[in-house]
Amino acid sequence: MRILVTGGAGYLGSVLVPKLLAAGHGVTVLDNFMFGQSSLAECCGYDGFDVVRADCRDELTVRRLLAAADAVIPLAALVGAPLCKLDPIGARTINQEAVEMICRLASREQWILMPVTNSGYGIGEKGKHCTEDSPLKPISLYGITKVEAERAVLQRENSVTFRLATVFGMSSRMRIDLLVNDFVHRAVTDRAVVVFEGHFKRNYIHIQDVARVFLHALEHFGAMKSRPYNVGLDDANLTKIELCQVIQRHVPEFIYVEAPIGEDPDKRDYIVSNARLAGTGFRTEWDLDRGIRELIKGYRMLRNSRYSNV
Repeated sequence: MRILVTGGAGYLGSVLVPKLLAAGHGVTVLDNFMFGQSSLAECCGYDGFDVVRADCRDELTVRRLLAAADAVIPLAALVGAPLCKLDPIGARTINQEAVEMICRLASREQWILMPVTNSGYGIGEKGKHCTEDSPLKPISLYGITKVEAERAVLQRENSVTFRLATVFGMSSRMRIDLLVNDFVHRAVTDRAVVVFEGHFKRNYIHIQDVARVFLHALEHFGAMKSRPYNVGLDDANLTKIELCQVIQRHVPEFIYVEAPIGEDPDKRDYIVSNARLAGTGFRTEWDLDRGIRELIKGYRMLRNSRYSNV
């Protein structure tokens, strides 16, 4: 297929795009490269790869690129509640309005496969799994824009959305601010972390499995279309304290302390069922322990120390 990926040079796109190319698809990436990353350098050797440096909100550019696409994967987004709070205009225009524009410009025959967030569930009911039929109660601007974008996508016939758990794992465009990535980084570099809202529970998913779910959906699109799917690890509905305990098994000198010093702007406290996706035949390959081992190796190379002497 010919696939347009907006934001394809980001954390997820840098893992997904090489997999799409290796599977034989043609991929055009639209990205503004706001982080100055070269994470798709390896892709330039593929004849089926093209890259356009532009803004995903530029209608003329998007219209032109859509004309040559069979499917669209809109990854371009301001990801996370803190970033969206810093730039609320960008959050609405990129996370929501740019996706609504794609829905308006795309033909009925074109497929849209879009990641959103399971933080749209807000505060879950104690002991009750959130399924795709659970009410959406987003709290932050990030959650609200993602829920609205998903609504626009699912109103089309040929669309699939993925409500991603908290993603972790190594990428050539790395993000250290995601919860597992952050805690493992602190364990490796600081040997300690102060945890707030340690009893809050959420679900997790490795970035390699997130990329794999897009390939799975491309292969099974007819059976999966017009529905949302939770994407997470069934054995990783964990509190922050439980996550720290898992990390401590790999970094025994790691110490964690709970203190009332912060607050999650998304209020993420829920357990999630991924049964619908499993029913399509998808199985994850990366569990939490394997991902933590990967991150430990990665952080032997990476140091968040731009302004230090060591």
